[in-house]
Parts: sequence; structure tokens; C-alpha cells
Amino acid sequence: VRSLVVADGVLERGGSDTIDLLRAMTPSSQIAHYRIVSKLGEGGMGAVYRATDTKLNRDVAIKVLPDALAADPDRLARFGREARVLASLSHPNIAAIYGLEDRALVLELVEGATLAGARSEADALPIVHQLIDALEYAHDKGIVHRDLKPDNIKVTPEGRVKVLDFGLAKALTSEPEAVNPANSPTLTMRATMAGVIMGTAAYMSPEQARGQNVDKRADIWSFGVVVYELLTGIQLFEAPTVSDMLAAVLTREVDFTAVPPRFRRLLRACLERDSRRRMRDIGDARLLLEEPNTPPVVAAAPAKSSAVPWIAAALATLAAAVFAFLFWRAGSPEARPLSQFNVELGQMAINGSRMLAMVSPDGRRILYRILGPQGIQVATRQLDRSTGTVLTGTDGAVDAFFSHDGAWIGVFARGQLLKLPASGGAPTLLCDAPSAFGGAWLPDGTIVAALGGQRLVRLPAAGGEPQLIRQGQEMRYPQALPGGDRVVVTSAPAGAADFENGEIQVISVKTGETKTVLRGGYFGRYLPSGHLLYVHGGSIYAVRFNLSRMETEGTPLSFIEGVSGYAAVAAGHFDFSADGKFFYSSGAAYSSEHQVAVIGADGVPQPVPGVAAVAVRLSPDAKRLAISAKGDISVYDFARKIATRITFDPSASNHSPAWTPDGHYIAYSGAGGIWWTRSDGSGQPVRIIEGNSALAPFSMTAGDGAHSVRMVFQQPAGQGQDKLQSDIFVATLDLSAPDHPVVGKPEVFLATAANETNPMISPDGRWMAYYTQQPGEDANSGLYVRRYRPGLPASGGKWQIANSWSRFLVWSSDGKQIFFRSGDSHLMVADYTTSGDAFAVGNPRTWSPSQMYFSGSLQDFDVFPGGLRAVAIVPDDNKTPGTPHVNLMLNVFDELKRRLP
Repeated sequence: VRSLVVADGVLERGGSDTIDLLRAMTPSSQIAHYRIVSKLGEGGMGAVYRATDTKLNRDVAIKVLPDALAADPDRLARFGREARVLASLSHPNIAAIYGLEDRALVLELVEGATLAGARSEADALPIVHQLIDALEYAHDKGIVHRDLKPDNIKVTPEGRVKVLDFGLAKALTSEPEAVNPANSPTLTMRATMAGVIMGTAAYMSPEQARGQNVDKRADIWSFGVVVYELLTGIQLFEAPTVSDMLAAVLTREVDFTAVPPRFRRLLRACLERDSRRRMRDIGDARLLLEEPNTPPVVAAAPAKSSAVPWIAAALATLAAAVFAFLFWRAGSPEARPLSQFNVELGQMAINGSRMLAMVSPDGRRILYRILGPQGIQVATRQLDRSTGTVLTGTDGAVDAFFSHDGAWIGVFARGQLLKLPASGGAPTLLCDAPSAFGGAWLPDGTIVAALGGQRLVRLPAAGGEPQLIRQGQEMRYPQALPGGDRVVVTSAPAGAADFENGEIQVISVKTGETKTVLRGGYFGRYLPSGHLLYVHGGSIYAVRFNLSRMETEGTPLSFIEGVSGYAAVAAGHFDFSADGKFFYSSGAAYSSEHQVAVIGADGVPQPVPGVAAVAVRLSPDAKRLAISAKGDISVYDFARKIATRITFDPSASNHSPAWTPDGHYIAYSGAGGIWWTRSDGSGQPVRIIEGNSALAPFSMTAGDGAHSVRMVFQQPAGQGQDKLQSDIFVATLDLSAPDHPVVGKPEVFLATAANETNPMISPDGRWMAYYTQQPGEDANSGLYVRRYRPGLPASGGKWQIANSWSRFLVWSSDGKQIFFRSGDSHLMVADYTTSGDAFAVGNPRTWSPSQMYFSGSLQDFDVFPGGLRAVAIVPDDNKTPGTPHVNLMLNVFDELKRRLP
């Protein structure tokens, strides 16, 4: 026996269990009158201790929520909810609560064994009646337990049943009806806690397993499963993995032959998968237990010569035939019902315009992108494992795909195509792949890739020079068709910026012969069920597809609505395995526009009402904010709290606004080059530098005269070509007629084989910060600063500020600090000093604990003068940046065959 004595928060005496308890307590907790006896166990909601209440001289159970779980708002809320639920219940068959001490519940100590093992009919009957009493009382109080199972039911030595652990209970009168992870079962796939379910898989109802709203009928199902096990000693839905167990709950037929006849009608009423046909009130179970089990015997009438026996015989034959058909259908693959689960990939998983969750052909492994300290990487995990693996060498990944047998992974990252083992290992460079949009791995080891320059190419999986299949139009996201000699792609005219009305084409890998099979969608995918899926208008459509003729048949059907996709790049956010596992992302079509907020020294984001964007830039006086949103540029006035659009051509995808030093004008990237317009919206935009949309201004500084400025911009290497590399140029603008500036000849500041972007000139015009990406050299990639001299290219020393996973350097107005975004989306700051041509920078430190949204290549934050506040694009609702919402569906092929036979 270890005693717990606390005086002014100081531990005077105690053992290891006491210390565990103290760690969960604040110094002000008044629990000195409980003496800890022993540790009873460890559960999902913390440790449970046996203790003695020295004031009342009774034994109690103390459930403690440890610090690690107390930091989780969801766990803490659930813990408090359990206390409130128990406080509202007072019933002899429900374990009571005695008190709440900080993060500890003081509970009734229930002696006895849990409800494990088979019982005789005579022993089981009183247990069943007491369970009915407990659930009926809770349901009358508006409480649904949601986690009823043998481990949560104890029988005391006196035969008293006690229902325990209301940690997942739902108060129907006070909780919202909308489905969310706090009040509905959610299959999770977090990196550290995969396969965790709100509720226990083997005992949860079908509606819980599907992630739907639940009511008291969910407890009635669980009651039926528990009673079945109590009577037979058999776990009704036993399976080796969580996924298989949930599938069994949704599909496996229940065999009642092992159940005593008296209980069969009751269990059939409880175990109806359709909740509308299930017994509605647990109190009705008493009637089903009391009713006779056999129908009354009716005396037979004298036989008469009539057609009745023949009719009865015919009806019996027909009924037998119908029953036989239904039995055959129930046992056939097509009878498997469609099942759906909500999936969480984990807090580090990120959303994006391209890949989300990719599943291996055998359905055992998934790929997804994460945002960690080293930037964007690809992670993989087996569905039956509790942890995932980050694949080394995948930094900067934009897309990935599995080999035909699932043993290898192809990854597009940093302008290259890499391959590596699916289980992890060193990557192998296959070829350069600038501006790639998807790949397909054929059974013969050939890889087909959609590369920049409107090229579809093939190359051996061992590596080699890509061979052109077809060129001259946009071709995106190839998928190998059965047979291995054709791929299906999404196509559109060269330069298309939207694929909503694209074409789904089949292309021969060997000859380049092309056949258009469907118009008006993107991300075409052929399924083994004989159907073609594609995305249009935020929905996945399905149509029958004749593989031998390469033709669609019949009318397309809207299969899944409310699916996220990104028509701008032709990416549909879904994938499937050969065994029918189907992953897709629900919600609105993908948008990189997210909440804009002002962040202070306390790190708490203060949202700018009604403003979402993909890029932000403060005016020189910090009174206004230029934002890129919905393909146009707007200016938000902080004082007036209103945004004014200054461009009106969203189809041009205007972005990257840069202010003049006086704040009167803004340059930006638009259709066919760099544009110029008044910042108050009163002018007419004019194009000042002709080129393509990859031209982007980033900063300006005062020029040599009163009416001139220098504009720093990035330009693709080799104007008009589709290449990864960009170079940095500076152009002098004569503003004698400010609405129509005269642009001098652009001067090269930095042009190398590397990709140089995001140039930001210092306020005094003497230093240039930029981001460089060296091909295949992460160590030499990152943020740099170099000396700038007007009219001269970069020369002399260069200073690395941060590694390859950091982006977007911003200079402070006082010339003392620089800010940048780290690879894990935190705002960093470093002090710097200059002396002549020398630049010295201190160690970077975290400026704010708040995370920003990972936007990609556009400037997503800026800093107010003085460096005490920043404006940034932040995760919506203060959630992890870009965490995707993914759904898993089972038996999709069977559903398609039913709906499109």
C-alpha cells in the first residue's frame, strides 16, 4: 500500500504508482484523502487505480488522464464528457461517479469479472435482463453508450451487472447531429496511431462502421453482439485486422443455429443491419424473451377437393425459387454491400492539387505526402500496420505511383523521376522530368510519363533516355490498361489551363495511335469491373467501357458527388486497388486559397474577416494587403475592412503581386507576361513585359531617378520553353507616364543551371535574397543572399540562410532582420549585419509557434514594419496545414455492376 500525501503541491511520500498519479495532477489538486492501493489497468483514456477514500472509508477506482493525452483537446473533451454523462446517471446496473479531481475521475469500484466466456441459458437470462434495464435507463436519459462490449460489463460476486466506461457516450440532447470525429466512429490512419476506432470494431453497429450518425439503435446492435457471445462463447465478428473486422460487421451473415431457441427472435431483431428495421427500443427485448418461441397449433380443416392446394403448392414453389435466388445473390460477390469509412492520414499529411492517398494494386499499402521538418516527402504504410515510413530522397515530391506488382514506387520530385522500393530504400534516378503530370508502370517494366512540353514518353524502369510516344497536346495522368500496350490519359489543347471539359483518350504506347473515348471530364480511370471513371463538376462519373472496342457504352452515371479534384492540372483525387478498395477525397474542388490572418508575438492568428488567398504582399506603409485569390488580384484595406479587385480576368490566373516603393502601383504575373496597374483599382491594366505566365515579379526598389524603379522578376530559362529552371532578372522602369511605364532592357542578375526563384531585393537596394534549387543537390539548395550592383550580374560571395526546405525571404524595414518560412511551415527570423560587401547572418530562430499553410511556390506571408506582426495564410480553423479528408470505400466494383450492369 502506497499512500499519497500532498502539501502545497510537494510530494512527501509515495511510490511509482503515486508518482504516475501526481504527474496528471496540478499542484492545487485536493486528493490527499485518497490512498492509492494498486494499478488496475491501462486503457485508451488513461490508467485506472484502485484507491481508498480515507474520509468515507470506502474503496474507489480513480481513472487518470496522463499529460500526453490531456494535451489532446479531443481526449480532454471526451474525458470531461464522461464525467458529465456519469453524473447524470444513477442506476444500480451502471457504475457511478463519485467526483472529478482535475484530470482524474473518482468512480465506483466494481468487484468481479468482465463478461467473458459462454454462460448457460439459465445463467445468461438474469444478466441479459439487467443489461436491458441499464440500457433502457440510459436511453431514457438521452444517453447512447456507443462502446458496449464484454470488457465494459462486469458481474459482481453477488450477480449484479454493472455497465462501465461511458467515455464514448453520446448525449443526444446536447450534441450536434453533424458527423464529426468527436461523436462518430472514425477509422484513423495516423502515423503513430493507425487503426484506432471510436468504438470497438467487433461490437460496433454498421452505421458506426460507416461513420454515420448513431442513435440508441447502435447500442441495441452491440447488445445483440454481446448477448450472442454470452450465449455461444463465440465472438461474432472476429477477424485478423481492423479492416477485415469492419468488413465482417458490414457483410458477414449471422448464423443463429448456435443460439438457444429462446433468444433467436431477440437477436434477429437486434442484429438487423438496416437500422430502420432493427428493434427501436431496448425495452421491447423483454417481450421478445417472454413470447412463446413456437406458433400455436391450429386444427386442420377437413380436406376438400379444390384448387387451393395447387395454388399453395405453386406459391410455395415460387417462394422457394425466390428464396434460392436471394440466397444465391447473397452468397455471390455482387451481393456485397458498399461500405464507407472516414480516414485520417495523420497530422503531418498534407492536402494538395495532385496526389492524396494512392493505394497499391493489392490493396495492402498506401502512399501519401507529409509535411515535416525536411519539407514535403512521401510516406508509405501497410494498412494492417500501426506506423508508416517516410521514404528517403522524396523531398519536394509532387506525384507518386506504384509499379504493376506494387513492389516499387515511382516519384516525381525536384524535376526528376525517381524509383525506390515500396518498403523503403535509396532512390534511383531514372530521368529528368520537368513539369511532370503523372506516370504509369506497365507489366513489362516500361514506365509511361507525362512530361513538360506536351510530351508523353516511355522509358525502361531500369532507367534510360525517354522515348517520345506522342507530342503536341496536353496529356496528363496516364493509366495502364489491361494488356500492357495502351494507356488512358486526359488530354486538352496545348496551353490549356483547365481540364473540366477535357478529353479522355486511349493511346498506344508503341505507335502513339490515339482514340478519344469520352469528352467533358478529366482523370480517366479504367476499373476491372468494366467501367471508366472520370471527374467533372466536382463529381466522379462512371460509364460502362468495352475494352475490346475501346468504347464507352450507355449513359454516364454520377457515382460519387462532392469529390475534390483539381481541373487546372487534370488531377482527380481518387485511387483504387485490384481488390476493390477505393480511396477518394471528399469536399469541394481543390483550392489552394486559405484563411489570411495577422499573427502577433503571442503566435495567435487573428483572421482577416472574409479574406482567403494563395499569396499575400503588404504595401510599403502596411496599410493595405495585395492578395492573389480566385485567379485575380485584390487589395484589402485594413482600416476600411474591404477588398477591392484590381484585375478582372480569372481565366488568366493572375498572381505574384509586387508593390512599387510608393505603393501607387502593382506589378503582377498574368496571361502572356507581367502586367501593371494602379493599386486603387482606378486604372486599366497594361502588359509591360511579354512572355508566358511563368514570368513573375517579386520585388521593387527605387531607381536612379525620381521617376524610375527597378523591378526584380524571375523568368523561365530560355523564354517560351517548358523548363524547370528559372533565372533572375532586373528591369528599370521609367515612370514619367506612370500608367504606361517604359521598360528598359532586362539585365541578368543570376542565370545558372540551377532553378533560381523568389528574388527579394533589400530595402536599401544593395542585397538580393533568392531561392535556388540545385539539380540533385539538396545540401546546396536553399535560401541565399548575394550582393546586388545595378547593371551587373551576381559576383563575389554568397551566404546560405536556410536549407532546401525553407522558402520566401522577407527583409525587415529597419535592415536588421530577415524572415523566412521553414520546411514545416513555421515563420523563422534571423538577425543580420553588413559591412561593405560582407554579409553576416545569425542563427535562425522560430518567430511564431503558429503554422502557416504550405502554399507551394507563391509568397504566402509578409512582415509588418518593426517585425512585431506578420500576415500569413494559415490553416483553416487552426488545423494542421492542409490535412486532407479521405474516405475508404469497399466493394466498389460490386456497386458499379449493380448500378451499371
